Amino acid sequence: MGGTVTRGGPAPTRTSRAAKPTSTPTARIGMLGGTFDPIHAGHLGLARVALDQLGLDRILFVPAGQPPHKRGRRITGAEDRRAMVELAIADEPRFEVTRIEIDRPGPSYTADTAEALVAGRESDDEPIELTVILSAESFADLPSWHDPARLLRLARIAVAPRPGHPAPTPEWLAQRLPGFADRVVVLEGPHLDMSASDIRARVAAGRSIEHLVPSPVAAYIEAHHLYREPLPRKGQS
Repeated sequence: MGGTVTRGGPAPTRTSRAAKPTSTPTARIGMLGGTFDPIHAGHLGLARVALDQLGLDRILFVPAGQPPHKRGRRITGAEDRRAMVELAIADEPRFEVTRIEIDRPGPSYTADTAEALVAGRESDDEPIELTVILSAESFADLPSWHDPARLLRLARIAVAPRPGHPAPTPEWLAQRLPGFADRVVVLEGPHLDMSASDIRARVAAGRSIEHLVPSPVAAYIEAHHLYREPLPRKGQS
């Protein structure tokens, strides 16, 4: 059979040649990592904006296993946080969640995750172009992250606005991330001012979180009695 397609009409007189294998198209993947304690409307709005503005094929949500910037702070168990992400994105066909950081021992460094994702896709013969999505607040700390140069070689960075945190300027990029300015793009929105720490505080106080998290996530928080005790509110997530 050999994959030959038979069509009507006279037989061709030329010798048939095997078709050249077609190259696998590069997948444009957005990586949105975080503690997701809990995932909320701000995370989902950011993912939708990035998907649209950057022309991405899909968004990969990466719940942190051991967030290095939150050592010594109490966070909800990884399986609960992953479950809430899965519930939040269930109706979004281009959103996915991965356990890569939950299952990997040690601190959840973004550079390690990006390297593993790129290497894994290449071994599966599915090349990817990776974009790491960060808020302006998180991006401001990028120069102090674990191996930021390796991260910027592996992926470009999309920076989302956050009230009170200005977008990076060319001067800032040249000074703090020399040679990598072309790896950074600034998103136009979403302009949402909400944080997981505020949502946890509302739950602890018995206040409504309607419209702040998807309904299935709110139901999960209620059913599993999450955030009933006041948690430290230092920082934003």
